[in-house]
Amino acid sequence: MSEAPQTGTCRCGEVSFRVTGAPLLAAACHCRGCKRMSASAYSLSSAYPEEAFELVNGEPVIGGLHGATRHYFCPHCKSWMFTRPEGMDGLVNIRTTMFDRPDAAPPFIEFFRNEAFAWAQTGAVHSYATAPEPEEFPALLAEFAATITKEPTP
Repeated sequence: MSEAPQTGTCRCGEVSFRVTGAPLLAAACHCRGCKRMSASAYSLSSAYPEEAFELVNGEPVIGGLHGATRHYFCPHCKSWMFTRPEGMDGLVNIRTTMFDRPDAAPPFIEFFRNEAFAWAQTGAVHSYATAPEPEEFPALLAEFAATITKEPTP
């Protein structure tokens, strides 16, 4: 993983984005809602500060639950692209599979392991039955940041 800019698109390519810098955290979520929206055993996401995120092309639409947490989808292919979580203003949680290089951010933490399928393994460094306590996040973010490899400057 590096701090180099990354790009990504929905499945059809109608909506594209770019992020700069390194993610704050890479995660897998086993909650039932994420499993249903991703049609998978868990969803993968990479959290970035809002200022690091840029829509390059297209206009995503809100889908999923239409509440305070806003899930954004491509209006054409309906790919779940990113989320702006309730109570976390200034954060964009991008579905890792939307990146052109999705393998660059393996999950560091996994949430809602208590709702996971027994056979669904992520390889995450930290695993939580539900979610970490808020006071645990500074240490988790610092540990994750220490794992990021910086690319050499020219």
